[in-house]
Amino acid sequence: MRRTALAALCIAAAATAGLTGCQSDQDKVDSSTNASAAPGKSAAQKDPFAGLSGGEIADRAAKATTGASSLRMKGDIPDDESGATISLDVLLNKKGECAGTIGMGGEGKAELIKTGDIVYMKFDEAFLREQSKGEPKADTDAAVDMLAGKWTKSKATGADAKEFEGFCDLGAALEGATDTNSDASRGKTATVDGTPAIVLHEKDGKDRYTLYVATEGKPYLLRVDSTAGADQGSVTFSDFDAPVPTQKPTGEILDLDALGG
Repeated sequence: MRRTALAALCIAAAATAGLTGCQSDQDKVDSSTNASAAPGKSAAQKDPFAGLSGGEIADRAAKATTGASSLRMKGDIPDDESGATISLDVLLNKKGECAGTIGMGGEGKAELIKTGDIVYMKFDEAFLREQSKGEPKADTDAAVDMLAGKWTKSKATGADAKEFEGFCDLGAALEGATDTNSDASRGKTATVDGTPAIVLHEKDGKDRYTLYVATEGKPYLLRVDSTAGADQGSVTFSDFDAPVPTQKPTGEILDLDALGG
């Protein structure tokens, strides 16, 4: 992979960090934000954020999201260096453990598990060939023959594992996100994968962000869309506090460190 997890997840980090340079067109309650309530329910039950500004809701979302011990990040994010798109679907926690898949440019995928100081990965042929562009064909073919469809392992500090290991550090991805000073404006209500949410709008210079915050249960950040600017893309968040399945893969595992990485 061509950049760290924190860079790849910059949309999420920027949104939850509270963009101090943001300027909102308005900071008032949109009359369309109140969800329809069943008869007999109080106004507080209809809108858990009644009377709060967009910035105050963003603060609550940042606190709840960064307080989770684990979460799932899923999205397609542009990669500045390659010009391709990073696709990820990873469940990670604050212990530095993770499990999921990563892709680049729509060309194949790699399965990833990190537990302790060991990173396990399984690459498909398309992913290996995409990552080997520019290399001699014979070298690429040899790598495909040796690695495609097989689990490998290496220490997290190793050269090959280090660039993937960064996708497992939830603490780093959300670092500084509790220090919010958001100027977000409130929008309408929506749902994210069936969960009711309120929409917030935020901008920083030419960058534009749309945030979705849960209106049921804890006010988790459910989704961030970067709709304008250099790094347009989308990330969803789910499975808060869920255990990460970090069991060692079964069957034969190639030790890349023993093979010289």
